[in-house]
Amino acid sequence: MRLIAGLFGVAFSLCAAAQGFPSRPITIVVPYPPGGLIDLVARIVQPALQHEIGQSVLVENKSGAGGNVGAEAVTKAAPDGYTLLLANPSLGISPSMYPNLAYSPLKDLAYVGLYGTAPNVLVVNSTLGISTVQQLIDYAKKNPGKLNYASPGYGTSPQMSTELFKARTGTFIVHIPFRGSGPSQAAMMAGDVQMMFDNLPPQVAHIKSGRVKALAVTTLQRSKILPDVPTLDEIGGGLKGYDVSTWFGLAAPAATPRDVVLKINQALNKATQDPKVVEALESRGATVFRGTPEEFQKFVANEIDKWAPVVKRSGVRPD
Repeated sequence: MRLIAGLFGVAFSLCAAAQGFPSRPITIVVPYPPGGLIDLVARIVQPALQHEIGQSVLVENKSGAGGNVGAEAVTKAAPDGYTLLLANPSLGISPSMYPNLAYSPLKDLAYVGLYGTAPNVLVVNSTLGISTVQQLIDYAKKNPGKLNYASPGYGTSPQMSTELFKARTGTFIVHIPFRGSGPSQAAMMAGDVQMMFDNLPPQVAHIKSGRVKALAVTTLQRSKILPDVPTLDEIGGGLKGYDVSTWFGLAAPAATPRDVVLKINQALNKATQDPKVVEALESRGATVFRGTPEEFQKFVANEIDKWAPVVKRSGVRPD
């Protein structure tokens, strides 16, 4: 009887909290360091979401293990809507990458809403003297193991984009993982590594300045902000049909009350109609989305199914 009474008390407390939600600041946990796309898109939507939700919205970086430290922390937070995760592609990749993953992306998170996608872009150090994808493939095949590629860490979309590229082209390129997009970008521009796939938005300024050379984007359509850069699909051969996007949205702990999830979803969908948010995302090569929690849940489930065979085929495991 005491157990039943206790469970009833918890349910009653959550219901009462949901009715008064939000009554204090909300924290968005970004599972990567500052400087990368996932951090950037959290801070772009933050002011508009704050306005729509009627409370302060804070951004907290909690990085490690390819995004899993932050994600796990959110799954263990109180399911009251005050702690959210900046959901990202690692949730689709990690279940296959990490055999002992401490949480389930589908069971331990309640998906609030997807609000954007963006291509990844293949870039090389300008001093490498390579200007096309075919030149890169030819060089890698003639010099196996001499090219290094940077990534923001194991289980990230840029890393798996590269592994898929290697598998499709039959090349051997050495992986150098970093803790986040910012450090990996810095290493490539310094010449410590020669190439990387990265989320397009944080690379736009480097590409336009000439510090790096963009060879291709990973989506089936060219990017509107880089119309002269081909898609990998256009290259043909083993790259025909190559299609990878990075994505971002909000998620909450699994037991978060349904009406709280819907309140945040409604606020997010309104926030992403703000012209400043739309311009900030689209000017960096992202596409804005709005939708339901159910659509986002299904999207993540499809991502898990999509990446499982790729991870298995690559044989990649974190050190």
